[in-house]
Amino acid sequence: MSVYILIVDDEPDLETLFRQHFRRELRAGRFSMEFATSAPAALRRASDVCDPSLVLILSDINMPGMSGLEMLPEIRAKRPEVPVIMISAYGDAETRRTALERGAEGLLTKPIDFGQLRQEIDARLGQTA
Repeated sequence: MSVYILIVDDEPDLETLFRQHFRRELRAGRFSMEFATSAPAALRRASDVCDPSLVLILSDINMPGMSGLEMLPEIRAKRPEVPVIMISAYGDAETRRTALERGAEGLLTKPIDFGQLRQEIDARLGQTA
């Protein structure tokens, strides 16, 4: 089964950054990545197909329109089995508490520690094996 990760961020360069950091895994077919540039687009993608191969959602918090924190309860209601990790430039205790209260599995701060993120992804892939 091919598995994928949905990444939600309005920053246009983020897709290139993620694809560079995970190029070996992507080439090897360990997983694929899909990108949504807004919370509404991510909600549509998550509910369009109740695909069991979606193993993780990574979402920015600060986005125009609907924020990641506003999206979080909705995505958890639509796909409760899929863990969501929030990404923020602000790793303060209040942001972390709010994210966890709304259903996030964790919070990564920018700049993203791709080593830590790789460990998170490996853990998710291990759970699906």
